[in-house]
Amino acid sequence: MVEVGKIKIGDGNPFVLIAGPCIVENRELNFFTAQKIYEITSKLNIPFIFKSSYRKANRTSGKSFQGIGDLESLEIIQMIGKSLDVPTLTDIHANEEAELAAKYVDIIQIPAFLCRQTDLLVAAGKTGKIVNIKKGQFLSPYDIKYAVEKVESTGNRNILLTERGTTFGYNNLVVDMRSLVIMRESGYPIVMDATHSVQLPGNAGTTGGDKKFIEPLAKAAVAIGVDALFLEVHPNPKEAMSDKESQLPLDELKNLLTRLVKLDSITKGY
Repeated sequence: MVEVGKIKIGDGNPFVLIAGPCIVENRELNFFTAQKIYEITSKLNIPFIFKSSYRKANRTSGKSFQGIGDLESLEIIQMIGKSLDVPTLTDIHANEEAELAAKYVDIIQIPAFLCRQTDLLVAAGKTGKIVNIKKGQFLSPYDIKYAVEKVESTGNRNILLTERGTTFGYNNLVVDMRSLVIMRESGYPIVMDATHSVQLPGNAGTTGGDKKFIEPLAKAAVAIGVDALFLEVHPNPKEAMSDKESQLPLDELKNLLTRLVKLDSITKGY
């Protein structure tokens, strides 16, 4: 089990929601989205961790939106966390970013493409923050243990492991639900990223996606007993600056979570 603030992740506890817009687009949009998610999760009694990237360093095209500025974005994420009294998460892409991000957020995320980068994992572990490792699209769930060992080498055992789909031919991902069971054998809480898992990577020069699969993937993961659910949520995905084809519309969140809470209570018997 991993604890962040008042939230307990794992050990049979109800699933935790990690959610927010893909990237900090501006202060107003991120605050609005976070507030709405907070209201929904509070009514449904779901522990909530706010997520947003302060910078996107792994866009398909070099011309794609990468952020409004590192410090401004990190400060917005921090202000949202303090305003709503919820933990926060963001991802890093280079060793030197770990120490900076750790000053602003509670959880540091290792992007899937970078889950084998030893120096990055070690730098994240050294911050003492919770480290969420996303399993690479190219990686067997059995091999995530090596990424775990790199973080553990720093003495940090506050680790989460996230499934986000596996490369299936060109421009497609598939989710093997066995990976959730396999990765849990590491002894750490398991997270299901139900939005990145529906992406169609690098399709026609951009990353596409099919949102209709978000709910079935989320349901399958909750039925398995996943410890946390990761969802990128946006008020108007068609206008999103990143991942517009795979973010869940904000107005669909309440109904989805209502169904998932019922399923989670059956699965875990609470």
